[in-house]
Amino acid sequence: MKKLILFLLLCMGINSFARVTIRVASYKDDKVCAISHTFDDGMLEHYTLVAPELEKRGFRGTFWVCGQTVNADSGTPRDTTRVSWGQLRKMAEKGHEISNHTWSHPNLTRISIEEVKREIQQNDTAIFEYTGIFPRTFCYPYNALNEEVKAIASRDRAGTRTHQFGIGRNNSKSTPEKIQNWVDTLLVSGEWGASMIHGITYGYDLFGDPTLLWDHFDQIKIQENKIWVATFHQVAAYIEERNNIQLDTVREGEILKVTPVLELDKTIFTEPLTMVVENTGGKITVTQEGKELPVKTAPDKMMFDFDPYGGEMTIKQE
Repeated sequence: MKKLILFLLLCMGINSFARVTIRVASYKDDKVCAISHTFDDGMLEHYTLVAPELEKRGFRGTFWVCGQTVNADSGTPRDTTRVSWGQLRKMAEKGHEISNHTWSHPNLTRISIEEVKREIQQNDTAIFEYTGIFPRTFCYPYNALNEEVKAIASRDRAGTRTHQFGIGRNNSKSTPEKIQNWVDTLLVSGEWGASMIHGITYGYDLFGDPTLLWDHFDQIKIQENKIWVATFHQVAAYIEERNNIQLDTVREGEILKVTPVLELDKTIFTEPLTMVVENTGGKITVTQEGKELPVKTAPDKMMFDFDPYGGEMTIKQE
């Protein structure tokens, strides 16, 4: 995995800042790997069951919806198994990501390019109209894509879901042991994993008994010190920022001045990045353009989140 590491060796004799290593963490809070829990097709139980269970554990999910099957906020629902726009809006207000799964769920590799564009744009418009947040990620119906479709779907987005780990009763991978093995593999590889989940107690690839999913959430919570659990947009944006940022660093006496340089669209790539400072010899204070940043202390390192577009940072020994 590509990592941005900046190594500074400052040989200043008795200075406690004589040997300092700074780097941008692979993931928020320098965690080992990341997981995004993603849910396809806008099922009502995503609102009534899944979102509350995620929130109990402090997690947020990504919910890929098709506007054609989302219920209106008034009148008789067209499909009582589906979520409504008002429910999606409430989920978005609580920090869940509501994002694009096309308007009507076609196989995008089997329709014209104009139809592909229309499917994506119509759903973008509807999601923005009803939630107030423009979707910045995309999920391919049937996981079907080619290079042309991917280029269209990726335009003005932080990322699209091209790899996933399916979880559901009808999926052969869905035993507690196999799910935990997926998590353990991510911890070893340091990669980002996205789960793909559909039905809970009904619908495609349902669980029947959702305890399997809740137990998985509990196991992730136990390992939260190593695993960053975040929405698909959050992780996709963080990785792209991490991979593209440059750090201009200058030493002035006993102060390090670090200026981040990032040339991405700040309306799409919106995540703060975590800076890790090692071998400081003591505590540090950090400011960015005059504003003090909270510093977290961990064994053998200190960390702080910074705005990658926010201008110069000053790191001082306390």
